[in-house]
Amino acid sequence: MNWAYPLGWPELTALLVFLFLYMGYAVRTWRLAAPLQQRGWRLAWKLVLRLTYFSLLLVALLGPAYGITQQPVRTAGKDVWLLLDVSRSMDAPDVSPTRLLKARAELSELINRFQADRIGLVVFAADAYVQCPLTYDQSALQLFVNTIQTNLLPAGTTDLAPALDLVLARLSATPQPAGSPPRATALVLVSDGEDFGENLEPTVRQLTRSGARLFTVGVGTPEGSRIPRKGGYVRDANGRDAITRLEPKTLRRLAEQTGGQYFELTDQRNEFPLLVNALNRVEGQAEQVRTVSVADNRYRYPLALALLLLGVDILLTVKIIRP
Repeated sequence: MNWAYPLGWPELTALLVFLFLYMGYAVRTWRLAAPLQQRGWRLAWKLVLRLTYFSLLLVALLGPAYGITQQPVRTAGKDVWLLLDVSRSMDAPDVSPTRLLKARAELSELINRFQADRIGLVVFAADAYVQCPLTYDQSALQLFVNTIQTNLLPAGTTDLAPALDLVLARLSATPQPAGSPPRATALVLVSDGEDFGENLEPTVRQLTRSGARLFTVGVGTPEGSRIPRKGGYVRDANGRDAITRLEPKTLRRLAEQTGGQYFELTDQRNEFPLLVNALNRVEGQAEQVRTVSVADNRYRYPLALALLLLGVDILLTVKIIRP
């Protein structure tokens, strides 16, 4: 025997309130009967009856489950690709503790919100690699996210095109069942927006034709920060400390052209909750019906018996005070 809901303080409070009120009612009846030389003992069997059906109502509320039944469940889901910039500029501390660590923490929270969807992970800098293919395994995906560092890829300038091209190649390689619509796909690109690659227009046109929606997240601040490295800071071609800044223009344009939205993660503003809401509005494609094993909730039996006893209580009256 299992229970769908644990016995908690609301149920215990209701039981105590019932006992308190009923005992007050019983004491009042006996006190009224005593001056008239009547006896209130006839009320006792009503007390047993009412305690019984109240207890049965409480049992039904807790949901007694016995045995296993097979139930069909229809699910609807979408594919979400997370594209995370791991260039050296993501080590900048203008977003505490660093841009990359803050982005990792927010992506972990985002993953927890989409249990019914397949999620994949791509890391990119000058090149792009699939760190985790599309999966329902949230634990494995969380492990990949929590181990991302900027040294995963060779040092180089950021290029957004390889990451988008890689996801497009995965989309075109995914077979679709005959007669079924393409699976809903959303891309979440997290970067500081510093793109040193070539023209993105051909990639954006292909992404728009695919029907995938691109949501971009800019991480950093307009003021920027130096980029720490072992023994000091990254220097530019002139020997000065390189300053990396949030460049939202390209990220905002990409989102607008693909029907997505642009969000920011700065030292003053965190728009990841808005991103989660936007992803929730992307309607997933209906999947096949799956059969799952669930505990059979037998609440109907104690509920029916409680209602029967309640009817008996209403129909049968007890005369305590006689003329």
